[in-house]
Amino acid sequence: MEKLSFIKAGKSDIPLIYDLAVKIWRKHYPSIITDKQIEYMLDMMYSKESLGQQMDEGHVFWLAYEHDVPLGYLSYNTLGNGDYFLNKFYVDVNRHRKGIGKQLFDYVFSHLTDARTIRLTVNRKNHTAINYYFKNGFIIEEVKDFDIGEGFEMNDFVMLKLIIKPLN
Repeated sequence: MEKLSFIKAGKSDIPLIYDLAVKIWRKHYPSIITDKQIEYMLDMMYSKESLGQQMDEGHVFWLAYEHDVPLGYLSYNTLGNGDYFLNKFYVDVNRHRKGIGKQLFDYVFSHLTDARTIRLTVNRKNHTAINYYFKNGFIIEEVKDFDIGEGFEMNDFVMLKLIIKPLN
């Protein structure tokens, strides 16, 4: 694998984030949720307006590139006191198992020197992602269902990673 680069995204990157999301979600999620729910969630979470609002609310987006090719993205926000929430974390399905996600995650969170915890939600049927998170130090904190409108629910695990800092 070529050396990756990681770039903090801004509002000018919203169309790129949207295009990556559509490509990834339409390939990854059909075995987990319905096509109708995929389209609803893409519109709800990835429209230009929604992504702009997320950025305005303090969500920080990062993009992973190999040369000039965007491969994935991640977003997080701070909850205060070193606690973070990982909102989005996706890599092109065709590039899974190549270390891209781990490099992106490690790069971003190594720069958050105050990080104590990272939480996220993941669909309970998304076994690939759940196993990835287990392998990378997350545990299941709770089981939660979220009503997201239009008769759709997100049936998720809330996962937690504790960040242990070495003593100096």
